[in-house]
Amino acid sequence: MNVRYFKEFSLELNRDMEFKVYGDRGKLCFAFPPQNGKFFDFENFGMVDCIAHWIESGQVMLVCPDGIDGESWSDKNGDPRRRIEMQERWFRYITRELYPRTRQLGDTWGKALATGCSMGAVHAGIFFFRRPDLFDTIVGLSGTYNANDFIPGYMDDLIYDNSPYHFLQNMPADHPYMSLYRQSTIILCVGQGAWEDELLAGTRALDGVLQAKGIPAWVDYWGYDVNHDWCWWQKQLPYFFGKIFN
Repeated sequence: MNVRYFKEFSLELNRDMEFKVYGDRGKLCFAFPPQNGKFFDFENFGMVDCIAHWIESGQVMLVCPDGIDGESWSDKNGDPRRRIEMQERWFRYITRELYPRTRQLGDTWGKALATGCSMGAVHAGIFFFRRPDLFDTIVGLSGTYNANDFIPGYMDDLIYDNSPYHFLQNMPADHPYMSLYRQSTIILCVGQGAWEDELLAGTRALDGVLQAKGIPAWVDYWGYDVNHDWCWWQKQLPYFFGKIFN
């Protein structure tokens, strides 16, 4: 497997940002890190190995970017507006800088796939639902898709934009994104075991919104023995990749 490491300056964030790329052709796949995680977590916790078949066969080119959750979603004592402004800057970094940059690094085609575990799934949901012109597939594992779960009791324009649970409810039926969603592959999965309670509630809430809007989605609720842990995500991701890719 061709593995490449990069450290490049981001104008949006005014700093160097690290990322790794696995493979050199196929569907572009962004795997976002868990809360306060790093670009190497997906590899270190066995997630790259469990989908190696699709990378080595040229069906997937995987990109693992770095996150800044400590300055945004996780900064519980910080000013809410400043926190969400940092999230928005990171969103622009991914969509305006890293997305086109990674297109230069391999032979990729079509729109991208967004995935992640826990907070990585939250990020995947934000990118997919905000930019269905860039992403046509999501595999979200153990995510909650309501920004108020992280910044409670506060709402502004940027919180709203980064909260699929909220903005999807108000999206008009004739919005152009609706047809893009219906042409996409939406897979959300969550367990019902230890440490999944909040994520289970968040996934159910988004499931209800998608159903109400007539947006097809595969929302898969795994068993009561399925915990919020890497060992289960290592089973889930290849299972869903096996349904997406031949």
